[in-house]
Amino acid sequence: MSLRTPAGDPREVTAKPPISRGGRRVSVKDVAARSGVSFQTTSKVLNGGGSVSEATRARIIRAASDLGYVPNLQARSLVMRRTLTVGLITGDFSDPGLSRILAGAEQEARRQGYGVVITSVEPEGSGTEYALPAMMERRVDGILLAAPQMEQDRALSHVVDHALPIVSIHHVAGGGVATVGPDDELAGYLATRHLVELGHRVIGSVTGVRGRRLTQSRQRGFRRALDEAGVESADELVQEGGEKVAGGSAAAASLLASRPEITAIFCDHDLEALGVLRALHDAGRRIPDDCSLVSCDDLDMAQFTSPPLTTVHVPFYETGAEAMRLLLRVVADSKARAGRVLLPVHLVTRGSTAPVA
Repeated sequence: MSLRTPAGDPREVTAKPPISRGGRRVSVKDVAARSGVSFQTTSKVLNGGGSVSEATRARIIRAASDLGYVPNLQARSLVMRRTLTVGLITGDFSDPGLSRILAGAEQEARRQGYGVVITSVEPEGSGTEYALPAMMERRVDGILLAAPQMEQDRALSHVVDHALPIVSIHHVAGGGVATVGPDDELAGYLATRHLVELGHRVIGSVTGVRGRRLTQSRQRGFRRALDEAGVESADELVQEGGEKVAGGSAAAASLLASRPEITAIFCDHDLEALGVLRALHDAGRRIPDDCSLVSCDDLDMAQFTSPPLTTVHVPFYETGAEAMRLLLRVVADSKARAGRVLLPVHLVTRGSTAPVA
């Protein structure tokens, strides 16, 4: 265990094995006696408050560390009338972007003294059948939704206890739920405008799942950039690839067969782009000499493809952290405003794009 001063002092004190107190748990009173500071002040400092000098704060924390003091979460919950636990309902853990969102959310919750209970929703599941009721039964203080398959669940707004703070990474049917996410339309726009500025005029697109709002947003950006430049945006230049490598490869192969004059391809997701790279290679197309490729997400692997992938950076970790910050603000103050938060994205230019030959 480590204790960190709430004033932001970066010094950490690592707890030693607890000193025996006749078989009982080390208490705040024990820490107060060890530090020579009153019980009331010691209690406030250990709970993240207290207006004391840095020397006194450090003495209390050192005493707590020496004794092996562990905060009594149950007692704190009774005092604060909260469980100090939030629920996180998510989709596929293997999704690299989603995993970064979860990391950001969990670490921000932990930083603020909250534990996280996580459950996942099946690919075709709604979440209202078991995930939400399970969280409510555990009396969590709030819920963060990070499962895209729940965005079309119209029963969600009827199941939700509106007295319970909820924030979502994705749209919730019926509204009334705050959302935090990247500007996906801008992501599609920036990627496509980059291709247009390089002189490309026959641009194909491999999309994510068509029914998802993320896909629709990125495709709006794609078409907006083409329309502004007066470039063709015919439906036969767009193929659904899902969100996986194999889908991207199949979609790109279909595009190249139907429109061999394509000189650039925009992908909704980096994982799809891996499949597109393979399809272009199999078709004998050199990248970027014969065909440029741009994508969205900027996953870690994007800089290690051959050639390195030009892509739009999406702040997944920051999305999770900001969503959790918003959720905990509403938990602390039910009157706190919670609307829609869009986080900025930016283009990262690498070797997979070049001016049209």
